[in-house]
Amino acid sequence: MTGKERIIVFLLAALNFTHILDFIVMVPLSIYLMPYFNISAFQFSMLVAAYSISAFFSGLIVALLVDRFDRKRSLILGYVGFLLGTIACGLANSYGLLLAARIFAGLFGGILGAQVFSIIADLFEYKRRGRAMGAVMSAFAVATVIGVPLSLYLTNLFNFNWHIPFLIIGSLGIILIPLMIRFIPKMTGHVGLMQNTSRYDALVKTITIPIQRSALVFSCLFMFGHFLVIPFIPSYLEFNKGFTKEQIPLILLTGGTASFISAIFLGRFSDKKGKLPVFIWSVLFSLVLILILTNMPDMHLAIVLLFFAILFMTVTGRIVMAQAMISEIVAQEQRGSFMSVNGSVQQLGQGLASLAAGFIVYTDRATHKIFQYDKVGYLSILVLIISMFIGRSVFRAIDVTEKEFEPAQLVPETEVT
Repeated sequence: MTGKERIIVFLLAALNFTHILDFIVMVPLSIYLMPYFNISAFQFSMLVAAYSISAFFSGLIVALLVDRFDRKRSLILGYVGFLLGTIACGLANSYGLLLAARIFAGLFGGILGAQVFSIIADLFEYKRRGRAMGAVMSAFAVATVIGVPLSLYLTNLFNFNWHIPFLIIGSLGIILIPLMIRFIPKMTGHVGLMQNTSRYDALVKTITIPIQRSALVFSCLFMFGHFLVIPFIPSYLEFNKGFTKEQIPLILLTGGTASFISAIFLGRFSDKKGKLPVFIWSVLFSLVLILILTNMPDMHLAIVLLFFAILFMTVTGRIVMAQAMISEIVAQEQRGSFMSVNGSVQQLGQGLASLAAGFIVYTDRATHKIFQYDKVGYLSILVLIISMFIGRSVFRAIDVTEKEFEPAQLVPETEVT
């Protein structure tokens, strides 16, 4: 990798870090937002769902149009819109304004992931793409392990001011924009290839090909089951189980670190043993952990740290395996548009899960204690079991191990100018 390529990969990873952190930091901020606005559990779930559902619609639009424009321009325009929404979140002084800002941020944040991965695919030929893609995707681990605990620490440091994380993310993004303009090249080599195709091809092919259609159903259902319990974990830990605002960042840091380590280990292990078996065992093991989480007895902090390390490891295992299998059911030349549609469908699953969880649970406005969280856990278990059987049916034929894999013929890269 050349020096200029390293700079580009670093900038894309930094961009990925900011827009991922903007989304995932909303969940632990529940312990500040619910008392600050005196809102119900469902009102908080709307704040989380607003980003995901608006990202769903913008992602579909991107899948239809984005391959017809310069990738650099699309990326920068999308990022500017996302930063405006994020900064608006940091300046919001009412629940309504914060909800509107989350919708706006989601509209633009929902298009960034597909753009980042498309640029990597255009810049790096297939045999060098894995390293670059891994570097960019490491932003999720960094956001989980470092970004979220640090954001909560700074929030506590500034007198529990929940505006701080959004303002910091926006400030980091503003620094990145001139660097992106300077170092990311203009990318229009793919535009000519799209002139004789319909803008609806991406959606039409996805809907009409049975295995792709089934994979999208699995993807949406799986993310729905996965995300159901997540929005209220921090609130449950503080308001129900008595952990402090200073302890919760430590709990999330422990879980994030375990997630990062397990992603590396399970990724290598699945290449040898098969991704479908690892996925199934991760789901089965996580069912027990979800049951414990949503019916949690009183525990010492040390036991909770160990529990969340194991929980995050199993969650990472099922997500990584699912993503790997989904990416394999489509031909390489269709992968970009399909993954854009898949990303939108996953955002929809997350948004609906947040709304469903907020509809099921309710809170005591005085103590903010959460009730019926156990029912959210039971629903999550049921949906994950269904998605596991669908996944086994869809991916059983395509799941191969390292020994069975035969390298595909390399496809020539499009021109980058």
